[in-house]
Amino acid sequence: MSRLRIASCTDPGARGGNEDDFRHGSGAAGHYVVLADGAGGHSRGEEASYRAVEFIGGSLGAPAATFSPDYLTEVVQRAHSELLLAQQQTAGGSRRPEHRMHTTVVVLWVEPGLEHALWSHVGDSRLYRVRHGQGELLTQDDSIVQHMVRSGMLSEEQGRSHPQKNHLLAALGIDGDVNPHTVVRPVELLEGDAFLLCSDGWWEGFEPADIAASLHRSDSPEQWLDDMRRQIAARAAPRQDNYTAVAVWVGDPSDMTIARFEDTVPRALR
Repeated sequence: MSRLRIASCTDPGARGGNEDDFRHGSGAAGHYVVLADGAGGHSRGEEASYRAVEFIGGSLGAPAATFSPDYLTEVVQRAHSELLLAQQQTAGGSRRPEHRMHTTVVVLWVEPGLEHALWSHVGDSRLYRVRHGQGELLTQDDSIVQHMVRSGMLSEEQGRSHPQKNHLLAALGIDGDVNPHTVVRPVELLEGDAFLLCSDGWWEGFEPADIAASLHRSDSPEQWLDDMRRQIAARAAPRQDNYTAVAVWVGDPSDMTIARFEDTVPRALR
């Protein structure tokens, strides 16, 4: 199989700072991409996302890393514990809002031979895949509105415009435990698979079909991101959030492949 190609971009949008962060790299157990979107008082959102991607990236790139769903889930849970500990150390027992921080996270991990991938997420940062020319959302947001959509209380269209669409039910650094949504087994990669990891500031204006259409106009992962970024800029939303995306190409997406959706059911939905 052809080599892996990765491109990335991030922008503060209309905000004063950028609370998104990401890392990508490789280790003995494979190639990893981690993206996080933080929140908190007094720049703690930036700290939360930084800590999460540093910890998860370092753990997946470590010599002792094991390419397995259990290991990936454990690493994400440990990142959550690290954020809780950092808050306790800073606050000194105080529970004031300015001491709190949390972050979403989405992770893609590809084994060295580029034959299989694992992914996991907490929150509403997303992972998309374009395969055989079709765009597909591989993650399900930990949000109030998406829970209402999945339960049939809202339609997909109603969910897109709901005022609470960004209210999270889970994130790293919140009180209590988190249960990362990790695929139950390694998922087969096919030549031409294209993945997109992105924060809500990026995906908010796109449907999976839009992401696939943008890919069809692009000859490289860099062009793919540039095309979508121009669309975000053209909308000129007055309250545009930070937006960040990482594109991962396995070979050439123009080589059409066949989807195998049965492999993509997350652990929490089994």
